[in-house]
Amino acid sequence: MNVTAVRTFVAVVDAGQFQDAAADLSITPQAVSKRVAALEKELGVRLLVRDARGARLTVDGQAFLPHARGLLQAAERAVASVRPGSRALRVDVIGRQLSLAGLLRGFHRAHPGTELDVVTLFDSDTAVAAVRDGAVDATFRAVTAPGHRLPPGVAATPVLDEPVHLFTGPGHPYADAPAITPAQLAGHRIWMPGNAPGTEWTAYYEALAEAFGFVVDTVGPDFGIEPLLDTIAGSTTLATFVSEQTPLVWPAGHALRRIPLVDPTPVYPHCLIWRTDNPHPSLAALRAHLTAARPVRPGGGVWVPEWSRPTHRGDRSGP
Repeated sequence: MNVTAVRTFVAVVDAGQFQDAAADLSITPQAVSKRVAALEKELGVRLLVRDARGARLTVDGQAFLPHARGLLQAAERAVASVRPGSRALRVDVIGRQLSLAGLLRGFHRAHPGTELDVVTLFDSDTAVAAVRDGAVDATFRAVTAPGHRLPPGVAATPVLDEPVHLFTGPGHPYADAPAITPAQLAGHRIWMPGNAPGTEWTAYYEALAEAFGFVVDTVGPDFGIEPLLDTIAGSTTLATFVSEQTPLVWPAGHALRRIPLVDPTPVYPHCLIWRTDNPHPSLAALRAHLTAARPVRPGGGVWVPEWSRPTHRGDRSGP
């Protein structure tokens, strides 16, 4: 059903005259007549008749009028639901307990009136496709991992370079070290059962292992963080990696250790990814907030994969 024709019919009823309705709608009386006639033809009934006093409703017109008003109200609600700024900004954060959720919480503290819809998609391909298709407004990912390219109209900008820590139990050889270098991990076994093939974090840790000569063991199954902590706590050979801002709580008896990596410090390169034609005002506010809050990456002393270095990424769009 043509909403414009329905709106014209209601305007005639409210004005009482075709002429007055035309003035209210800023169209000609002839256009009003054509729209009403088209609506009547579609419905197969007469809605209005003209007489000396103007336009009046037929019996069918009286029956149709309340539904016509309801249709216009529903149409207005439908338009309002997607009007920029009228709905919550939907953002993917990979995991609600990771640093990226912390970035969003910081944004919300700075902009408490902004509605956020936080979702957790798994892999980069799914997340970037959701941005491309408009299912989410933005996602936090590492770009561009091998085999992952941004589609046309999708852009990315760096927002956080997060240091990586070694995580061990009390019996591990490095448990009491205040810090170690990545080179000291050569020959050691790093257990990361959550590293799924094809994900950007798996690509990152594979590149890190290749650069410094250690082994990433992904033998699972992955039962989550608590079983992983239990296993690490009781092992003298296993260790894992955690990001600096990942909050972890473990039983006091585990005596687990977080050990910074230095000379160089591996950092995980988080980027915000969004569609360049997305008009949501809260997206622009989020980008501005993250850009202003992002620490400057030091010129030296850090390690990132070749595919994430400044010559390969930045505030850029897909091909």
